[in-house]
Amino acid sequence: MGEVNASRPAPAAMPRSIILDCDPGHDDAIALFVAHGSPEIDLVAVTTVCGNQTVDKVTANALAVCSLAGMTDVIVARGADGPLRRAHRPAPDIHGESGLDGPPLPVNTMTLDDRTAAAVIVDEVMSRPAGSVTVVATAPLTNLALALRLEPAIAERASVAIMGGAIEQGNVTASAEFNILVDPDAAQEVFAAPWTVTMFGLEVTHLALATTEIRRRLIDIGSPVAAFADELLEFFGSTYADHQGFDAPPVHDLCPVVYLIDPSVFTIRSAPISVETEGEFTLGRTVVDLRPQTVGGRHRVATGLDVAKFWDIALDSIGRISI
Repeated sequence: MGEVNASRPAPAAMPRSIILDCDPGHDDAIALFVAHGSPEIDLVAVTTVCGNQTVDKVTANALAVCSLAGMTDVIVARGADGPLRRAHRPAPDIHGESGLDGPPLPVNTMTLDDRTAAAVIVDEVMSRPAGSVTVVATAPLTNLALALRLEPAIAERASVAIMGGAIEQGNVTASAEFNILVDPDAAQEVFAAPWTVTMFGLEVTHLALATTEIRRRLIDIGSPVAAFADELLEFFGSTYADHQGFDAPPVHDLCPVVYLIDPSVFTIRSAPISVETEGEFTLGRTVVDLRPQTVGGRHRVATGLDVAKFWDIALDSIGRISI
């Protein structure tokens, strides 16, 4: 099956409703800003899960980031504090001990919802029209698996877009990308459910680099949110240079958000996708079947990125945030 460029739809009468399931995380924070600033997205909830750091740390980070951007009408809920059946493995080498090292954390003015993240996902999907909600997951998929266990019918009413996985090599092991490796069992449950998952793996997220030019354009926005985002990228860039040899940091988690704003930014193709949960050397591998003889598959995987259009959309969205 050949690759096709997804075309941008006509402007919708109503913005797309999303739940952003995340573990802030420097690139998660920037994804939150872009989702909040885009007129084409209705950010209804932010749910947190242990990933880059413990769930307590990333929840504090999410509340602070939402506070800075004035996301007063957005639900924020705390999620799973560990993978389904494995020990948690955080990423302090990339995100620091707080999960959001670098600039001082903004003062929290938000209130945490008293429901679990899984309950919020179920409530929002089930209370809105079928097909109107996309769950955007930029973290391990534990909350989504728990939500499916709580109410399997969400898979008939929502779609999913994730930052996670890789078609070829991983970034933690030769086989596995971080978000999938932290909870491969949850990831397999999510891919096995009867919804469509659009996967943004390392092949495209490693193209989404916050270069010096991009950071200059970000600073030129001149807002507190843009200044904070640039300080995040300063720290993120230094850890990526030290630990992975990148000249500029890849903002992985921004990819599924930009896709929902304008699908034409990415080259997408359909493919069956499964996750390895037992292999000694392949644990956490996303097995993406792109063989010529494979026909379709309900999942979708990004294979290309229009970098210039990507950053135009992201920076425009951040520039729209007025606080």
